[in-house]
Amino acid sequence: MRSIKVLERILVAIPIMLGVALIVFLFMRLTPGDPVDMMMGNAGNVSQAEIDNLTSELGLDKPLHIQLVDYGGGILKGDLGNSYNKGQPVTTLIARTTAATVELALAAMFFALLVGIPIGVYSAVKQNSFIDRLGMGGSFFGISVPPFWLGIVLILIFSVKLGWTPVKGRLDFGIDIQTITGLYLLDSLLTLNWEGFKNAANHLILPAITLGAAMGAIVARVVRSSMLEALQMDYVKLARAKGLKEWRVIMIHTLRNALIPTITVVGLEIGALLGGNMLVETVFGWPGLGRLVVEGIFNRDYPLVQGVVMFYAIVFVLINLMVDIIYTYLNPRIGM
Repeated sequence: MRSIKVLERILVAIPIMLGVALIVFLFMRLTPGDPVDMMMGNAGNVSQAEIDNLTSELGLDKPLHIQLVDYGGGILKGDLGNSYNKGQPVTTLIARTTAATVELALAAMFFALLVGIPIGVYSAVKQNSFIDRLGMGGSFFGISVPPFWLGIVLILIFSVKLGWTPVKGRLDFGIDIQTITGLYLLDSLLTLNWEGFKNAANHLILPAITLGAAMGAIVARVVRSSMLEALQMDYVKLARAKGLKEWRVIMIHTLRNALIPTITVVGLEIGALLGGNMLVETVFGWPGLGRLVVEGIFNRDYPLVQGVVMFYAIVFVLINLMVDIIYTYLNPRIGM
């Protein structure tokens, strides 16, 4: 029964994907700026014939509905086209940069959960204490501060003033890590390259904190709210009446139930981590998908932007589907 529900959700996601593709296609065409002019602008003096030839080569001289049909046909065949500026298949560029974005998103999520859950639990257990007010004040700051501003401040303090962390990139020049998964921390561990692991971790710390700060703040507030509600439940009072130790009541009986709404929030935030990393990757010179799509937007690289946005949409739908499945396992009374 659950498999049928999963299949139904996947089928429902298909028209959503097609809608995203259509919207991105139209918005890119409505954006001011001509990709041919930008490409020719970098080449110096060019003739009108050369501009016409390039326009025809890229298929931009065709009517809009013909371009849309060509684009849709390519998607159905798994072909997202070639990047105008890089001259490579979009799928190749996405595959090359996805690992960097995934590594950054996982590190940001790890930081958010490592900070957010303990703060949320402790704030709920010690409600209205100084620690509770400090934790909620910090979470309010984490939600409010713009990531690009936080990233610049962290760079100025820890990279420029103190010199503890690198300013940009994934590795220092001269450091080499054998690529297995594309995740440098994991690859350096698998190959026992400790120097590479330390270098990759140093490059990852500030971008992960910057990207994970808002998510950690949201997790802290959701966990606190869920814990306060769970602490009033009868099963918690019964556990205490049975004489169970307080840490067992909190960690086993209360936190487990409080984590159910948190998982939904985390799932939504993972999509936000992948989609909202454009500014963070640009600030830290991180060679991931976000930086790639920003370059594509500035260069009016239609196939590149359309392909990356489609990829983001697919990942977002899949993550939400996984969250719903996990949700039903944690609470079988809830259907998909």
